[in-house]
Amino acid sequence: MKTTRNHWRLLASVSLVSLALTGCSDGDDGQDGEDGQPGPVGIHIDEASSVGLSIQTATVEGGELNLTFSAEDARGVAVYGLSKDHDLRFGVAQLAPVVITEGEGENAVEIDYGLQWVAYLNADVAQNPDWVPADDPDLAPVESFLQAQVEAAANCEDCLTDNGDGTYAYRYQVNLDNVTEPVAVSYDGDLTHRVTIELQQGSYAANAHYDWQPSSGAIDGIASRDVVRIEACYACHQPDSLALHGGRRLDLENCASCHTQTSGDPESGNLVDWTYMVHAIHKGQDRHSTSADSETGVMSAPYKVIGYGGGVHDYGQVMYPQKPMADCSACHVTGEGAPADADLWQADQNPLACVGCHTDVPHGSKPGQVYDNCTSCHNVEGYARGAIEAHGDATAPYRMAEQYSTQFSNIAITDGVLSFDLKVLDEAGNPVEKDRIYKEGYSKPYVVVSWDIEQDYPAYQEGIKYSDRRQDIMVHDYDEASHTFSVNASSIVLPDLNGKTVELLPVIKTCFSQGGYGRPEIVPMSCYDAESGNDPAAYPAYIQDEPLRFVWSDGVDAETEVAERRPILDTQTCHDCHGAEFYHDSNGVNCQSCHTSDKSVKNYGSAEAPNFGATSFAWKGHKATGHYLKYGGVQSGTVMKTDCLTCHTAEGFELGRAPDRVWQYPTSKSDGTPVFVSSDAGACLSCHFGHLDETAVNHMQGYGAVLDGSDQLDVQTRSAESCATCHKPEQILEIHGN
Repeated sequence: MKTTRNHWRLLASVSLVSLALTGCSDGDDGQDGEDGQPGPVGIHIDEASSVGLSIQTATVEGGELNLTFSAEDARGVAVYGLSKDHDLRFGVAQLAPVVITEGEGENAVEIDYGLQWVAYLNADVAQNPDWVPADDPDLAPVESFLQAQVEAAANCEDCLTDNGDGTYAYRYQVNLDNVTEPVAVSYDGDLTHRVTIELQQGSYAANAHYDWQPSSGAIDGIASRDVVRIEACYACHQPDSLALHGGRRLDLENCASCHTQTSGDPESGNLVDWTYMVHAIHKGQDRHSTSADSETGVMSAPYKVIGYGGGVHDYGQVMYPQKPMADCSACHVTGEGAPADADLWQADQNPLACVGCHTDVPHGSKPGQVYDNCTSCHNVEGYARGAIEAHGDATAPYRMAEQYSTQFSNIAITDGVLSFDLKVLDEAGNPVEKDRIYKEGYSKPYVVVSWDIEQDYPAYQEGIKYSDRRQDIMVHDYDEASHTFSVNASSIVLPDLNGKTVELLPVIKTCFSQGGYGRPEIVPMSCYDAESGNDPAAYPAYIQDEPLRFVWSDGVDAETEVAERRPILDTQTCHDCHGAEFYHDSNGVNCQSCHTSDKSVKNYGSAEAPNFGATSFAWKGHKATGHYLKYGGVQSGTVMKTDCLTCHTAEGFELGRAPDRVWQYPTSKSDGTPVFVSSDAGACLSCHFGHLDETAVNHMQGYGAVLDGSDQLDVQTRSAESCATCHKPEQILEIHGN
């Protein structure tokens, strides 16, 4: 009913009459009734589409642990109604100094692991024989293993209190003064403690943690073990993908305080300690150990665990993308804004971190010998290199090569042939000798010559294919005195370059010595040995130097600004995940200079089982096995192909920006016959090729796409795409699930 002012007057009159009549009733004492309880504030948990949790206080008195916390939805609206019947669980651990004695008697050695999370809630989990696969040499099942636990609110009738306004109180079921089984944990109120919450509700989950010192209540100035932030994980993983244990575990802090040093998997015999497990998982397919039974003395040592329900998780299938793999800074980010204990990996204090990567029987040790005390030798003052020195040695060539550059001069076009001189310069600007330039395999030192940079680089045609434009500097003239290469690029059929943008991209490795036993200094060196060719002691690393770009105007016009290629990729995100070196040609992210959109079709299968695909950069990137783990690697959901912003700029997948671009694709997965495709449709096909039904094809062609072009000119003549009218970047993200 619509209420007007007259309605309010009428209602007021009725109320007065009612009061008058009531006042005349017998037995009225004239007292007002008691106020009712206030109604709940906010939105009910069962109606919320998302919830965030935050812990406000935690106290321990007489071993009884109590905390207060709040819940809000994504808009900041209070969420009430959370009860014990919701999937709500609580954990608690203390950060205690851990010293473990290995061996007995005179052979006993104490290993100081520093501060480690010790869970109060543990269970002795028995092996389930039905979950253990037969004849798997990588598993070593044990009868039982301790596992840290969390307690469920559902197991207590009155532990959880809902205040009706989005705030709650919880009393733990465990008494911290009386933890004796299955392993005794002695409560110390002076140690840092952590309480955790995890909630799983329908399509979402929420985690929270709170660190404090119970004896003082302090939350600042207390001991911590804050080593890695989850933002570092986002260099390769997407936030929505890191939801583990059925989607309920989200925060690293909750993971670290539950995956403790005493926790393991009885079916595999493997530890699930956080430090050990994370390193072992990411070592992936490169995890090896020594073996007396192996012809090479080395055998694969994949990290495997048996998950809930008996599934085998084989992390030996993980393809860790960082190169060099030993670059700890990829995850252990230091500097401004870094975690408080970001440099803890340099302390040489936790052997579990070492053997997580290097295995219990590291390569180079005696077969059958187990190393539990790596850090007794491997430390700053020790007999062997510590973590910062050993891993620093592995990354030193890359850091040094970053300071190298190239110098182009005498750029000319004579009778249609491009020529130029090139010097490779070290960090001091001195020329690098020819024997310090690596020349094998994909790493042959070359300069890629390109033009039409702002138009997606030259077309893939005879005389200007990337194989023609890629000039191996080693086959050209070299002046020993000045260390100068003189390149005569006669294999390139040049168009009229006047007014065009031109790019000279150096792709060159130089060699450095390696660290190791005896702690030798890492210095530049020759790549070659007079007797054996390549010197095995030499470590080649790509120089990192911007390509030379200019406009050609009857000569090099260095004054006119060169238009950059459309901002498609955020190349820093590529480096964040892959490190210093990609598959090959790793001077920056310049793959598109060779892998143009119209580059040829290739058989990625075999003659017996052909599987034809494109060779454009988009195809390579979108189809890369490591970029889409649904069908490759460990087949986890921790890398999601559909999150476009993982690699692209915000405008990097905007349609309609390059109407003249043409793509080359096979006509089907089993047919190598090429077909040319229009710009926007081809971009979509780099992911969706082989998955389009007749309806999708008709839709694309109905809006001007060409999917059956005979050549580039045919496509450019017929194309009339209007995809961008509806498919804005926001809509593209939405339909991909973002």
